[in-house]
Formats: sequence, structure tokens, C-alpha cells
Amino acid sequence: MKYKEPYVDALIRELEMRKDYIDGEPLETIYFGGGTPSQLQSKDFERIFNAIHRLFDVSHCSEITLEANPDDMTPEYVTSLCSFPFNRISMGVQSFKEEDLRFLNRRHNREQALRAVELCKENGLSNISIDLIYGLPGQTLEEWESNLDRTIRLDIPHISAYHLIYEEGTALYKLKEAGKISPVEEEVSVTLFTSLIDRLTANGYLHYEISNFARPGMISRHNSSYWTGKKYLGIGPSAHSYNGKSRQWNISSLPAYIRGIEKGLPNIEVEELDINTRYNDLIITGLRTMWGVSLTEIQRQYGNDKLIYCKKQASPYLKQGLLVQKEDILTLSRNGIFISDSIMSDLLWV
Repeated sequence: MKYKEPYVDALIRELEMRKDYIDGEPLETIYFGGGTPSQLQSKDFERIFNAIHRLFDVSHCSEITLEANPDDMTPEYVTSLCSFPFNRISMGVQSFKEEDLRFLNRRHNREQALRAVELCKENGLSNISIDLIYGLPGQTLEEWESNLDRTIRLDIPHISAYHLIYEEGTALYKLKEAGKISPVEEEVSVTLFTSLIDRLTANGYLHYEISNFARPGMISRHNSSYWTGKKYLGIGPSAHSYNGKSRQWNISSLPAYIRGIEKGLPNIEVEELDINTRYNDLIITGLRTMWGVSLTEIQRQYGNDKLIYCKKQASPYLKQGLLVQKEDILTLSRNGIFISDSIMSDLLWV
């Protein structure tokens, strides 16, 4: 990887340049992901961690996650991770069925995924999260439940499950447009999602966000920060940051990112957030979670007009049992989760 050394140099330089972005708040979580962090070697992790400790208050940092591919989790690699303060591993398993993995063009196979989980546990990295995908063409309920049962038997504390989407420009999208594959019907999608919720909650998982499930005490603090409006700083190509007043994101091109940092001119897009956008963000993120949206907080942050509007828009859904209000907190009901996009859309300020 010819860019690795200049990339690590650029990461550290960007940390130095943007250390004040979160206004001196202590780091609560650190997350290495959004690409292939397993390309980094021990000396690279050492340099990055040294920079983080030099520049930020990490005394309150309780969750440090590494995102990895199952096929990268060799005995040697997992052992090397244990010399660093990683205490959580997130792996894109996607499925424990070989045919699914081939269809999704994943590099790993079923056995590698299973072995990766065991290796982590053997080395004391028991706080594991895996991603699963459902809604594949032709997928049956039995196949999906087999995946879920395999995951439950592994006693994985955190599971993220996403419906397959066909993003424009991807190979899957082209296959769909050419009529070579067909998306599952909506009725099947609902059945698969229902099974996901029922099976995991029956086995002790908290359904704390639409796509995320965790054993009690194992909710991802890093992911939760996005949904609860906390400030965060993203470093590296395509990384996003949020400080309560604006959203920022880096250019996606690695060479262009490195050039910008080397010149002291990071290539960053900025979106200033007005009061309407911030209110809408609260609705979209808050209603996704079991913590919901506080009406008191809406009034405090965005004024009486937004509070009256939110109550008015929520009223029909409360009457239908699709939203629930306990004290001043609005949350989606079990049935409301299935039409969450429509509910959130109607509560947005337009």
C-alpha cells in the first residue's frame, strides 16, 4: 500500500490541526473504521494512539473499537491487537451462509467468520459486534432464521442488521436493472424484519435502535453518540464530523486528502445547521432509538413553535398506537417501527 505511510502522517497531522473541533471535550469513544483499518500495522497503531493521547483527554474513554474483515483476523493479527487498548471488535460478517457471501462478493467464507469470532474470544476481545444483511434475492425466512440462530449460539453481544439496498452505480444495482436479480417483495421484507426483532428480543437482546440490538450493558456507545446528538470528530478520507452547529466531511479521494493535509489546507465540506435542520436531525436520529425524543428538549432548544408543531404532527400516530408518549418522551411503538420513515417524515419541519 504505497500511500500507507503518508496516510498515517496525514491522519496525525489532521488530528493536530482539528483538535479543538469538539471544544476540548474529553473523548468517550474511539473508532477505527470506515475502510480497511486492518491494513495498518502495529507501528501505525502505536503512532496514532500516541497522537491521540498527546492531543486529547482520554481519561473518560471507555470504548475503543476496531472495524475488521473476518478474513483479516488471523491468530497473529488478533494477538497484535491485544497490545493496544482496543476493547471492542466490529466485523462485517453479513451472513453465515456460503451462497450469500458469494452473492455479496465477500472475501471471507463461513468458516473464516466463525473462526474470527472464536479468535477474538480466545484473546479476551469478547465485546464483539457483527453486521448481518437480510432481504437478499430469494432469501427465505428459514434461511434468515438459521443465520440468526447461528449468531445467537455464538453469544455475540452486539448485532447490527440491515436490509440489502441497491445503491445506484453498484454491481448489484446493475444486475437489478438488467433484470438478472429481483429484490424481495415488501411482504417478505416485513416478515424477515419481524423475525429479526422477535428472535433477538426473545434471546435477551435490547432493540435499542432500528437496526441495532445489544445484550444489556453492551450497547455501542460510539454508535449511540450519532443518535443522541453528541459531538464527534472524524479523521481521514470521507470522515464526517459534527459539533452541534455544523456538519463537516472530508474529501473521499485518498491522494487528494493527503495533498490537502500536507499543504495545511484540508479539503473539507461544511454544512452550517440552522434551527430547522437541527430540529429535523433530532427527529430523525432520536426516533430511531429506544430513548426517543424529549418534548421538553424540543421546547428548550428550538422554541414553542417547534413544540406545538411536533405535538400536532404526532397526534394522529399517538391515537393509532404507532407512537407512544411516556411523560415528555416520544418513541416509536413496535408497530410504528415498521413505518418509521413515514412517521419521521411527517414530524419534520418543512
